[in-house]
Amino acid sequence: MFSLLFKRKPPLDETTLLWLFDVFGWSLRNFSPAVFYQQTRLVLPTNEFFPGKVDSIQGMAELVFARVAEYAGMAHWPWQVVEQSHCYLEIVMPPVGANQAFPGARQLMPVDGQIMPVVYDMRHINNPEALIAGFAHRLGQYLGHTAKEPPPGGVESWPQATEVLAVYLGFGLMFANSAFVFPPGGCGSCGGAVSRESALTQWDYTYALALFAVLKGISPRLVRSHLKKSLRGYFQRCIADVNSRRQLLERLQSMVDPGEQSLAADRVQACGRRIP
Repeated sequence: MFSLLFKRKPPLDETTLLWLFDVFGWSLRNFSPAVFYQQTRLVLPTNEFFPGKVDSIQGMAELVFARVAEYAGMAHWPWQVVEQSHCYLEIVMPPVGANQAFPGARQLMPVDGQIMPVVYDMRHINNPEALIAGFAHRLGQYLGHTAKEPPPGGVESWPQATEVLAVYLGFGLMFANSAFVFPPGGCGSCGGAVSRESALTQWDYTYALALFAVLKGISPRLVRSHLKKSLRGYFQRCIADVNSRRQLLERLQSMVDPGEQSLAADRVQACGRRIP
């Protein structure tokens, strides 16, 4: 009885938690588990990951996007970085789930070699993590259209699912750090910082980031050191909750290639042991 009374409350409601696990399962089924486990990196908001300096807003946007596309494994697509106030030709993407399966994100190519526009808000130049998250979400939208099945929740959940897909691609820190919480009576541009429009909350992103870290065997200490202070304690709760859901984790592990299963399982167990 007392163990039930003092059982810790989950970080999110159960429906959202299960949906986040489902979106990671959808991502693994559709976007190469081998690439995820062997090549995908946790992208950090540091000069090491985003080196270089230019003298113009457009040049900075292109420099940052080039790195984002590289880490997402999509640098070989013919991209065009466009500021949102400029005219550009919008690509009409096929319905979600209308394409055939493909062997992995590294081999993806756009239909007919079309130039793919990536639109950004120039005001985000002063908020690099928001800029990176916006670019990553745009890539997630393009990549999501190549899936052979709609995301969990159907097409209605498209904005949310493609943001989680961007976390799956390694950009979870930027999503969690740039999700703006409006103060009472405040606005998204208070203090000179322009907030990034997002489909999920900072709590959702942080849980998805914890799931990414557990699956990849990344030290929670490393993640916390780059996470904004207000989310660090919550992130640790998320790590503990993810590790407690062994059946859901094992289901995700079963989606990897047979030769990778034991390695991936070892990573999950190792991550669980490293929790301080």
